[in-house]
Amino acid sequence: MVRRAAASKLGEFAKVVELEFVKTDLIPTFTNLSSDEQDSVRLLAVEACVNIASILPPEDVDALVMPMLRTAAQDKSWRVRYMVADKFTELQKAVGSEITKTDLVPAFQSLLKDYEAEVRAAASGKVKEFSDNLGEDIREQIIMTNILPCVKDLVVDPNQHVKSALASVIMGLSPVVGKDNTIEHLLPLFLTMLKDEYPEVRLNIISNLDCVNQVIGIHQLSQSLLPAIVELAEDNKWRVRLAIIEYMPLLAGQLGVEFFDEKLNALCMAWLVDHVYAIREAATTNLKKLVEQFGQDWAATQVIPKILAMARDPNYLHRLTTLFSINVLAEVIVAENVSKLMLPTVISLAQDAVANVRFNVAKTLQKIGPKLEAGMVQAQVKPCLDKLNSDTDIDVKYFAQEALTVF
Repeated sequence: MVRRAAASKLGEFAKVVELEFVKTDLIPTFTNLSSDEQDSVRLLAVEACVNIASILPPEDVDALVMPMLRTAAQDKSWRVRYMVADKFTELQKAVGSEITKTDLVPAFQSLLKDYEAEVRAAASGKVKEFSDNLGEDIREQIIMTNILPCVKDLVVDPNQHVKSALASVIMGLSPVVGKDNTIEHLLPLFLTMLKDEYPEVRLNIISNLDCVNQVIGIHQLSQSLLPAIVELAEDNKWRVRLAIIEYMPLLAGQLGVEFFDEKLNALCMAWLVDHVYAIREAATTNLKKLVEQFGQDWAATQVIPKILAMARDPNYLHRLTTLFSINVLAEVIVAENVSKLMLPTVISLAQDAVANVRFNVAKTLQKIGPKLEAGMVQAQVKPCLDKLNSDTDIDVKYFAQEALTVF
């Protein structure tokens, strides 16, 4: 325990000691701790390694620190190797580009191929950052010859945590390797991961699609990845569907209105009747963002009619979704369309047999009221709320009274 405490403070201590004493007094201590019989001591020495390497000149790093680091990367304890993987990009910055090229690249390859899944997962999560930190003159060559072969194996790794860690960073390689390499080498890997059996792997790929779009353009992206995205939009894991919904406005902006209407509009509408409430809620917010992007005419022809049609659905949850959608969309729809297209449907739902629908009518009228002309409020909204105020259901009466205080 004492040696462990000493190892944990060694790096910080080295930073405030004069360089000559680091070499004469601390390096021998550091060497002893890094070959300690307890792996809990050795792994803390790896942390100290970062601080010590950052203060030594390059020739001393090579002579004094690298022997220990090479040994740690091959340590018999997976916890020590895990610590090396976890601190790898910090070590990379501390030792400089020359040592990275000669020593750290092979070490990184061996960590990516480690037989312990935790070590592979830690190394996988560092792939993008390690690639970014490589010198521009050698970056592409090292990625294509040394890193990519390991990445190809990790894409089909048996462990889901390894694939998940890789999926969260692999898209970031696109800007580093460029368009041609992305299309030839990375796209097949993205497609494999988009179809992975684990939802988290698919989720991490979807969340970072914009990195790839910037490099290869929307045409290529829509041809190669869109079919897989459409498949995920109907995924049986609701969190995956949710991730797709959240990405949809960005995707729509990149695809353009015609392509969107042809390929994705039906999906966005299908989400409104999803059996999971979080999906229905996200779908209404998604529609609002799409209206902001594509404009009022698009909303009047493509969105509002489909939402209003749901008011006649036998399932009361779908009728509720009509009201929720009107609540959200009223913020971005012009007043004329709110009064002409939406208001009649809201008022018709005040007759609904389900109390839950009726009190949501009151809430919706309260929300859209400020967008309506005074004459329309007096002629249509107030009489409707007065009627709801004498409803037999206590909740309906309460929300009708709340709404009436606004007018």
